[in-house]
Amino acid sequence: MFIQTESTPNPATLKFLPGQTVLEAGTADFPNPDSSGKSPLATRIFAVDGVTGVFFGNDFVTVTKADGVDWDHIKPAILGAVMEHFQSGQPVMEGNQPAASGHAEHSGEDAEVVSQIKELLDSRVRPAVAQDGGDITFHGFDHGVVYLHMQGACAGCPSSTLTLKMGIENLLRHYIPEVTEVRPVAV
Repeated sequence: MFIQTESTPNPATLKFLPGQTVLEAGTADFPNPDSSGKSPLATRIFAVDGVTGVFFGNDFVTVTKADGVDWDHIKPAILGAVMEHFQSGQPVMEGNQPAASGHAEHSGEDAEVVSQIKELLDSRVRPAVAQDGGDITFHGFDHGVVYLHMQGACAGCPSSTLTLKMGIENLLRHYIPEVTEVRPVAV
């Protein structure tokens, strides 16, 4: 098994490509070791000293390290953990995890606007941020303000504010006049 790595715009995050499917559908975010209980792979990666976050996409694993930890010191152990997991035959996620869009539910008078927002996020934004090892999901819409949750490499990325304001906000405002602003949320 050969695992490739790619840098991301976030220097604290590295993208690992095992050359096979990680998740059949959706994404999974593990912002801390306590959240990894349903994933043998995430638990194994968190066992590496210095790992602070794990994120799964369709064909990649994104790992975030602590400040002051050098990639040269922990990257071999992470590669080993990922390789061991895929060779063990264990599932990436335990139990039957329903495929979810990752978006928060929203109903009411703005349902049509929210549907358009989610469609633009799914077709234009999410594929691009997945290339960088992350994901952005809809969290809410209130009086013209779209609230988005950033995951994986996007969470804590130095360029995330620029991505939100200059990229996503401009895109949504162009196609959906009801949108006036985009703001990040921490879940």
